Amino acid sequence: MNRLTASLQRFAATTRARTLEFLRDRSALSWNLLFPIVLVGGFAMIFSGEPEPLFRVAVMGAPTSATAAFLETPGVATEPVQAQDTAIQRVARQRIDMLLDVETQPVRYWINPNAQSGALLEHLLRATLTAEPPQRVAVAGDPIRYVDWVLPGILAMNVMFSSLWGVGYGIVRYRKNGYLKRLNATPLTALEFICAQLASRLGLVVLMTSIMFAGCQWLIGFRMAGSALDLLVVAVLGSVAMIALGLIIAARVTSEELASGMLNIFSWPMLVLSGVFYSIDEAPQWLQGLAQWLPLTHILDAARAIMLDGAGLWEVRGALLALAAMSIALLVLGASLFKWTPQG
Repeated sequence: MNRLTASLQRFAATTRARTLEFLRDRSALSWNLLFPIVLVGGFAMIFSGEPEPLFRVAVMGAPTSATAAFLETPGVATEPVQAQDTAIQRVARQRIDMLLDVETQPVRYWINPNAQSGALLEHLLRATLTAEPPQRVAVAGDPIRYVDWVLPGILAMNVMFSSLWGVGYGIVRYRKNGYLKRLNATPLTALEFICAQLASRLGLVVLMTSIMFAGCQWLIGFRMAGSALDLLVVAVLGSVAMIALGLIIAARVTSEELASGMLNIFSWPMLVLSGVFYSIDEAPQWLQGLAQWLPLTHILDAARAIMLDGAGLWEVRGALLALAAMSIALLVLGASLFKWTPQG
């Protein structure tokens, strides 16, 4: 009985000590309390808008009185056309249901005969414009499967987690167990150490992502309209940006719990806002603007343009320049903030 009592006392003391340790770690406690609220709030902001429209129509020109009745039909959402060729390509890929040019006489429209929603929308248009039948232009093209659309997101997500956690969490652990302190006693400089971490993780991330890419292509045969070399350039630039972000987190943090929380703070908003599993086209404009400050957004924009639309590096130069600028800024900041030991 005495042995059982002593065992229970040791158990209770250990439980109490671990609980107090967690409660006194304000960073870990705050993360566990605030993260669910932030995550739910983020999803609420993205999906709290109007219900999804039944049809999407891209419109060239100002609607006339004749076409206004069609465009104001409940369930029809319109958007202005920025580039006609791009809009026609979106019709071919069934990303929009119709392209409508209201400036021509008669009205001209582009439709994909293989899209059921487009066929229904065509009947509605012709029933509305009975006085002067519109001119039909058929655009052939297969739809983009969801697996084709989501695969770049899965690959980019792997790059993000491998880069952030591989560098950020690893360096914090080195600092906590004194490994960095021992390195500081050697001729190795901080810049050399950071560059070595960058090179090592970059090689591993690109290698693992390439293996995943080849394996998925062999298993499911996803769409790859562009150049694999162009996609590799995006992967390298995106990996550098993510590794640099991980170095920012690891520059001064000494607590593994705090590092874990900060890594989640950076990674989960990117998963939610960058469009890994779903498009955020229906999210508020300010939220879409915020997503442009996240490296994962530019990785996905460039990768999907290359894989789905056959774009080249020149067409995705905006995303590449953004990734390069983020990489340089984050690396400079990470190097300036880096310290070998908790004391400095």
